[in-house]
Amino acid sequence: MTENEISNRVIGIAIEVHNALGPGLLENTYKECLYYKLVQAGFKVEKEKSIPMIFEEVKLDCGYRIDLLVEDKLVLELKSVEELSELHFAQTLTYLRLGNFKLGLLLNFNSVLLKEGIRRVVNKL
Repeated sequence: MTENEISNRVIGIAIEVHNALGPGLLENTYKECLYYKLVQAGFKVEKEKSIPMIFEEVKLDCGYRIDLLVEDKLVLELKSVEELSELHFAQTLTYLRLGNFKLGLLLNFNSVLLKEGIRRVVNKL
């Protein structure tokens, strides 16, 4: 599956999770529920995937963690905030660049409609 095909299916599952839970919960709640539903749907998913930073050819663990990595291709950064900011976008783009991934989804579950809280983040796609 391509990154776009994966993202389309993941968005549908994320909307199911949001419809079941609604806005206003902690980010970790959405992460655990989305992780469960993605695994149930047959996706390979890694939670809190550590991603090193390479500085002068040395791998450094600087504490970067991808919320969910789907099929080793799609980065999911989950938020439960009043509104997404440029800093959230930059954080997701940093994960894409450090891991050499092409596509990420920034998902704000604290939206009345999840589709209003989805932002695609692209790195050389």
